[in-house]
Amino acid sequence: MIEIIKQILYSDLGSTFNNAAFLVFRVLLAVELFRVHGMKKFRVENGQREHVPNPLHLPEKLNELVATFSDTVVPFLIILGIGTRLVVLPTIGVTAVGYFVVHRKDSLEVRDVPYMYTLSLLLILALGAGTYSLDYYLLTIINN
Repeated sequence: MIEIIKQILYSDLGSTFNNAAFLVFRVLLAVELFRVHGMKKFRVENGQREHVPNPLHLPEKLNELVATFSDTVVPFLIILGIGTRLVVLPTIGVTAVGYFVVHRKDSLEVRDVPYMYTLSLLLILALGAGTYSLDYYLLTIINN
């Protein structure tokens, strides 16, 4: 079990520059995700909160919980780089469903946003958080 945790947490992008560049990428992506999509979850317009599409017909509360978690909590976890490979999974799910289901008949300009988020989050899933992350520091604690 410890070996699996180590593999999930381990991420070294090869150089100080690469790890620093990826930290900047993670932070900027997460800030934008929260600023544009997370803040909508708190706004009330015309007396109503944002309507969260439910194309998979999940229970309404579960659908809202996943969407809200993905857009409000996950960005902060990405910034901190804690459990990064695991925490991006629900957001990848939300953005991929947005691309393949919710916006499948929309123009490329509309589909572009969930597409770019999905690609960016898949990159984070593949590479991990890098050495400038809490994942990396947790790994050093486990290794000692």
